[in-house]
Amino acid sequence: MWLNLLLLFCLINYSGSPSAAVTGKKGGNVTLSCEPQPRDITRIVLRRLSTNILDCQNEECESENGRVFKEGSCDIIIKDLRYRDAGKYFIRVYYTNAQTEEYHHIHIHDEISVQKGEDLELDVLLINADKVERSSSSGWTELWTRGHGVSSDRLTDRDETLIIHEFTVNDTGTYRVLDSDNEVWITVTVTESSLDSKGNLSDTDEDDTDDTEHWPVDYWVLILTLVLVTLLLMVLRVPADVVIDRRRHRGPVLYRLI
Repeated sequence: MWLNLLLLFCLINYSGSPSAAVTGKKGGNVTLSCEPQPRDITRIVLRRLSTNILDCQNEECESENGRVFKEGSCDIIIKDLRYRDAGKYFIRVYYTNAQTEEYHHIHIHDEISVQKGEDLELDVLLINADKVERSSSSGWTELWTRGHGVSSDRLTDRDETLIIHEFTVNDTGTYRVLDSDNEVWITVTVTESSLDSKGNLSDTDEDDTDDTEHWPVDYWVLILTLVLVTLLLMVLRVPADVVIDRRRHRGPVLYRLI
């Protein structure tokens, strides 16, 4: 009897080993994979905190927003990643008289460019974060922590967003958001924008100009000299033509003189 109860307990509470962190780029897709058992699956649930993101009881299913869906036996696809998708997830697979549960941690990375003097807004959902750090020569510097807020007057936290006012080149670098277990949720690489005041790339503007604007001065001197010489020859050629024409009309006279 006790052996039967032990076997039943193992079947019902079997849990797969935790999965490694899954990394995806903002706007891209990630796959939360699972290892199904050799038995019929009756239900698949994707949970985050206390919320069911996806609840599948048939072969094909997807979330209401269409960004989360099942693929294969029990793999879950999340597409069009957003910062708010970062964090911990659990895939629970139900079988007849048994179930498994696997842990996933989604890490999202992104790259943004900010123009000098503008405000940098990091929509990193501070409501679920424990701290925000930036890389520096001395290591990682805390910019915001739960319970203490921002670390300087140039920073503001508003509507789950960290704002860095009047962006400078010293603000470039890598930013990361961590949870209370020091797991990295979001990594953002920030660079200074090369856009001009009109919103165009400075390199593009130079490429679009006429190539003659970049000719050396010697070329212009040579061209100007050729033009002047040509004009001078044209001026000198007119009297010669006139003399020749006159000589043609006075041909008989010249012949008698010879």
